Amino acid sequence: MKRIHRYSSCISHRRSAELRRQTASHTDRLQISSQGKDFQTAKAAVAAAPDIREELTAPIKARIQNGTYGVDNASFAEKLLQKQEEMR
Repeated sequence: MKRIHRYSSCISHRRSAELRRQTASHTDRLQISSQGKDFQTAKAAVAAAPDIREELTAPIKARIQNGTYGVDNASFAEKLLQKQEEMR
């Protein structure tokens, strides 16, 4: 039984040494293409941009608060029906 244990231990040691040798001889490298860099730049710009464009929504909010914002019921109904048709 001791012989089997010694043999297993020796094999395990050899495998560990071989694995260390293989890992030491290989290095990982990462290279990002110019397209990837452009994508990262665009992604950062989108993340920095506000979700709501205040210059467009502020006048509408003001009209709603003042009570001067109105919706044409016929136009609203027509657009609603168009959207329903598009979804079919």
